[in-house]
Amino acid sequence: MPRVQYTDADVDLMARMMRAEAEGEGKLGMLMVGNVIVNRRKANCGDFEGLRTIRQVIYQVQGGNYSFEAVQKGNVFYNRARDVEKRLARQTLDFWREHPSKFALWYFNPYAACPPTWYGQPITGQYKQHCYYEPQANTCEGVYSW
Repeated sequence: MPRVQYTDADVDLMARMMRAEAEGEGKLGMLMVGNVIVNRRKANCGDFEGLRTIRQVIYQVQGGNYSFEAVQKGNVFYNRARDVEKRLARQTLDFWREHPSKFALWYFNPYAACPPTWYGQPITGQYKQHCYYEPQANTCEGVYSW
């Protein structure tokens, strides 16, 4: 049973986002971005309350901007998904979950050292250029469920 229900269109959309956000960080970097997308879909708390589909997660608008910069600025996001990214997207949707993105709801590239918190959320770790952050303890139980 997959971590979340999904369609072929969700796989395509996720694959494009994973590539746009982390292609330079290789397959593992793309898997971590995919994991954050799935975590946001599962979380149902805070900024991510009420998100029921992968499409809603990817096209979510917060503070007048898309949550994922690639939707607004990323030419790569609007390219056709390739088979390799589709396989990675399915892997993340079905089962993949690893540190530091395992329970992360946020990531960003600070172009410097990772701050210990980001908007009050604790760091879980760094992979290449991206820093990953999970919710404060006891604030978002949905992200920890399978």
